[in-house]
Amino acid sequence: MKFNANSLPNDPEQLKQMLLELQQRMGDELAQKDNELVEKDLAYQALLERYNLKLANEYGKKSEKMPGADEVFNEVELVLDEQDKKLLAETNSDAPTKIKPKRKPLPQALPRKEVVVDIDESDKVCDCCQSPLHKMGESSSEALEFVPAHIKVIRTIRPKYTCRQCECNGIESVVKTALMPATPIPKSIATASLLSQIISCKYQFGLPLNRQETLFSDIGLELSRQTMSSWMLRSAQLLEPLYMRLKEVLLAEPAIHADETPLKVIKAEKSTSYMWVYCCGSDRLSEKTNIVLYDYHNSRAAQCAIDFLDGYQGYMHVDGYKAYGLTEAKLIACLAHIRRKFVDAKKIHAKAKTGKVDVVLNLIGKLYGLEQRIKGKSSEDKFNIRQSHAKPIVKELHHWLIKHKDKIPPKSKLGEAISYSLNQFDKFQRYLEDGRLSIDNNRAERAIKPFVIGRKAWLFSNTCNGAHASAILYSIVETAKANGLVVHDYISRCLQHVAEQPNNLEPLLPWNIERG
Repeated sequence: MKFNANSLPNDPEQLKQMLLELQQRMGDELAQKDNELVEKDLAYQALLERYNLKLANEYGKKSEKMPGADEVFNEVELVLDEQDKKLLAETNSDAPTKIKPKRKPLPQALPRKEVVVDIDESDKVCDCCQSPLHKMGESSSEALEFVPAHIKVIRTIRPKYTCRQCECNGIESVVKTALMPATPIPKSIATASLLSQIISCKYQFGLPLNRQETLFSDIGLELSRQTMSSWMLRSAQLLEPLYMRLKEVLLAEPAIHADETPLKVIKAEKSTSYMWVYCCGSDRLSEKTNIVLYDYHNSRAAQCAIDFLDGYQGYMHVDGYKAYGLTEAKLIACLAHIRRKFVDAKKIHAKAKTGKVDVVLNLIGKLYGLEQRIKGKSSEDKFNIRQSHAKPIVKELHHWLIKHKDKIPPKSKLGEAISYSLNQFDKFQRYLEDGRLSIDNNRAERAIKPFVIGRKAWLFSNTCNGAHASAILYSIVETAKANGLVVHDYISRCLQHVAEQPNNLEPLLPWNIERG
């Protein structure tokens, strides 16, 4: 604002009042500009963090492993307070020794063909005195030879019998013949073994039907992908009762895991569908009940989980998706998801520096270290050890998060990590209540990974029926793998058994299968 000297009052008191008003107005404007600059700086820092995180995710290391205990933390003193330094100083310094890899012997069950590579008869004499040489021993080595798969035709012959005497007397004779053996798909050229091969190729090894069509063509068999697709739908219908029986067993477990991932289905109402996964036990052979079940829906609504769980009230390990909170299950939050938020915050800083994020990662690392040490122990032992050793660390972590909640800008990556952790913390620390519970939801994430890898190969499903069939077949494949079964043999046996005895499913449960 400009003033004309002639327009100013001559009264000193009025001039003082105008000067004070002008000073107040300028102070308010400067404060407003300062606030705008602070907001712009925070927005700039948030964008810069996201840009650096994008670069780190694209070109940096993907591992979430903690830094080695022998690394030197060299951040400036202002970043860490004395309590933080104390926590970092308590890092376990035991470094695991690296084991030198050693080639395992080839399985003795494999057929062997001996090839003797000998010297010529003329060389079996001494170069010095020409005396004949004697065999003092031998050296041997083994190598693997691959024999390509082959197809054979099973020609089923059923002799027909009739009465010659009745024919001679003009009496109508009854023709007797054996019943056609039960097959998974009647009047089809596909045996249980062929169906199992196609299923395992697609759902275990991610080989789409169009590539399998080429594979069969190379060995002289013309099988169209349309034919194989219809076989997959029929196989899924046959195995659906087994799927439902596995679901009953799953929902009887005290603790399960759940996750979901997007899926493209061309002929569906919504552009993006979802494959939900529910599992229990471990992804490797153990005494636990190991089950993996997929459930397809053209939605990510909470009703999908509610319908599948059907009133399940046990513990369920999940990520931060709010839809799971509408179920009746007791939710256990995933520490791996909490850690991932802090790992993202760590990525945007210089590699050689450390800060407050490392304090959290250090505490989380201690919790995981404890879980590694109690691996294989009974549920009761796990509960007792967690109460005495893990619970104090969990309390320390919670205290640190609350203490720094208001000190870190909420829109920064570290601020977002703290907010997410506090929102999930009550559900996370429930894992201390029962030794049967897990510290994270990695079981479900590993269970859904084969589907994600396969999706990269076949990209999408054509129809909702096809996606539903894929859910059933993926479930049977992954459950067989989790129980240490040979997928091809297990599915072949299931298909043939269901064709012969559709109402007797108990022998087909993975833990009831006789292992060869």
